[in-house]
Amino acid sequence: MSIKDKATELIGSAKKYWKTPPKGRYVTYKEIASLSGGGIGVRFVGHCLSQMTISVGNELIGNTIGINPTALYAIYIISLITAFPLTAIRARMIDNTRSMKGKYRPYLIVMGIPTVILAMGFIWMPYELMSMFWKCATVLLFNIGFQFFYNFYYDSYDGLINVISPNSIERSDVLSIRCIVENLSPSIVNIAFPLLAKLVTGENTLYDMRVYRYTFPPMLIFGFLISIFVYANVEEKIIQAKTHLIQVKFIDAFKAVAKNKYFWIISLAGWMGFLESAFASIMHWMYNYQGACEAGQYAIITAIAGNASLWPNIIAPFFIRRYGKKKILVFTNIMSIGFIAMMLPVIRLTGSPYAIWLLLACTFVNTLITSLGHLLTPSINADIRDYQQYITGERIDGMFAAVGLIGNVITIATSSVLPVIYERAGLNAEVAVSLGYSADNVYHVLYNRDYFVSICSILVVASIIGAALNVIPYFFFDFTETKQKSIVSVLKIRALFEDYANGVLRDDKLVEAIDIIREAEEYCGKNPFDLSGAKAVLREAKSKGKAEYVAAKAELRRQKDENEKIEIAVFVTDELHRFTLPGGAAELEQAKSIASLGIDGLFSISVVTKSQAKAMPSRTEEERKLRKRTIEFASGMAAAKKAAAKYFPDGIVEFDVTRFEELFKAEDVAQIEFVTTAKLLRQAKENGDAPAIREYNEKIKSIKKAKREIEKAIKAATNENSVYHRAAKPYLDAVKIVRQAENYARLDEIKAMYESAAARCAE
Repeated sequence: MSIKDKATELIGSAKKYWKTPPKGRYVTYKEIASLSGGGIGVRFVGHCLSQMTISVGNELIGNTIGINPTALYAIYIISLITAFPLTAIRARMIDNTRSMKGKYRPYLIVMGIPTVILAMGFIWMPYELMSMFWKCATVLLFNIGFQFFYNFYYDSYDGLINVISPNSIERSDVLSIRCIVENLSPSIVNIAFPLLAKLVTGENTLYDMRVYRYTFPPMLIFGFLISIFVYANVEEKIIQAKTHLIQVKFIDAFKAVAKNKYFWIISLAGWMGFLESAFASIMHWMYNYQGACEAGQYAIITAIAGNASLWPNIIAPFFIRRYGKKKILVFTNIMSIGFIAMMLPVIRLTGSPYAIWLLLACTFVNTLITSLGHLLTPSINADIRDYQQYITGERIDGMFAAVGLIGNVITIATSSVLPVIYERAGLNAEVAVSLGYSADNVYHVLYNRDYFVSICSILVVASIIGAALNVIPYFFFDFTETKQKSIVSVLKIRALFEDYANGVLRDDKLVEAIDIIREAEEYCGKNPFDLSGAKAVLREAKSKGKAEYVAAKAELRRQKDENEKIEIAVFVTDELHRFTLPGGAAELEQAKSIASLGIDGLFSISVVTKSQAKAMPSRTEEERKLRKRTIEFASGMAAAKKAAAKYFPDGIVEFDVTRFEELFKAEDVAQIEFVTTAKLLRQAKENGDAPAIREYNEKIKSIKKAKREIEKAIKAATNENSVYHRAAKPYLDAVKIVRQAENYARLDEIKAMYESAAARCAE
């Protein structure tokens, strides 16, 4: 196929899937373009804010504003402590947000505006007139604002990848494209910033406040305006029954996330590798303090260094499909150790005109390798949230950040290590004075070549230790791509039966879930292929010719795909027959006995306490499962009694769920009316019909007002429903299990609806 033909095919594909995703996919090309293009703006804002956020080694706060490492560490600790309540508030807001725009998108606007205002205020403060105390106080106060507004803004953009598709591979593909496009912003900044700094100051320095005051405001405003494309065009796709509207209590969500083993593995890797990036400032220091090159050369160096993360984004989807996320994470982290170690002899060449270029080579290769692993982190976090929904039944994305605050406690301890290293290596006031520099800015010590080499060598050794520690937890990560697909299949089936029971089943969801069940029935019971034979044939085919090799490769792929379908089939079948298996049957019997009591009789039964449940035997697998269920039930009963006493002192009043049906119908009607009127408005504008334009604008205002009233009513009903669920949770959980078992037994009834639903979808 010629280049022209490929270009024509690409354009045709873009037109075809611009507003409708390809078969088996969830994300349109328009959404990918908007997420990626808008991401350029988010990264512009993110670049500016990363320079203003307190961290040990921050160059704007430390080198330019002039806060010494010890004082910087002190305000860093305070900023971490303030993060606890602010992150908890953010988590609760995200998890309990119900909007037609989704969980994340609304906050791109609401939090973006104050973020930009705060950032511009930060850089225009007169730090040069302040004492050390007031510098610290000013930076800290602004950072408390950033903790809430900027983190909310950036997390809202970053969190979209968790809900843009339930397909893990598609998420990785979209993430790869997003990273390629959004990395244009740091590439532009890396090239332009040294040149602009030279233009503003007339010197080869980046540590002048004027540089930030003249360059950051345009970046902030432009970045925020571009990020609006994400808000306008990207849709969230969460697999959940439409009627599943429960506000998640903070402590319950916290406990649920704390049980997610994969969350702890990924978190532990980050905490153990806290020293890995200790070398990050060395190249900046070599340019600023050792005069390693001119501004134009440094612009090229930073551009090349920033370009290193581009190539992994291009090849990542291929490697994920071939090797899986775990193997990539382990390999890239091991390789990082070696590439960081290569920097040691290079630092000793400081003063040579080749030193900074050799350091660039080491940094480039290290970034090239590690970026492939770092790229997987958002995709893995999305997979972990799918797993969380599978084991708890709730989508509590925001609470992961709140539980992650435990890491702040660890960070408070570990972050003291780097300032101590700086201090012991010679980056302190005493050494600065002995070398003839002012004690106000200890970083001037780095002008001395001997201290520069000593300090930077120690930082490289610290980075090697951090990289070695970072890789250890990944050996225990066993959440495969196939397991993620299996979990998503089960979530779709659960949503199908819940919506069927509540009478709000959509045709497209029915067709999708029944297709999954039918495929599981087809492949369940089949023996998986032993791939060693197909791999041997593939090796032999390499020497026989292209046709034989292509055929052998296709056969190996077919066997891998079928093995995956067999594994998913077992997962799906176990879910559909869960109440006939020993553990599920025991769970169902317990649920039936509790459900038979009714709400009024729930608290009349005698139940074991949590301490008694913990004392139960746990020698066998069955005993452990029973002990776990008993502990959870005892804990749930205690919480329910407390909620009942608080909200229903005269007895629990059942919530009328039919209120949601009426509200959902009104919401759907309003949405259809809004879309129809918007189309008529566009036509009127094209025709230049001024009276019609006024009429449709007024109608849209009226519809928006009605929609807001409906959303308020849904929120109020959700609050009431949530209070009711907390007070009656043990009973409602039991009823849910009983109904789920009954619904699973009605699978044939739902299957009978398939043909007519498929026909309506086709229309």
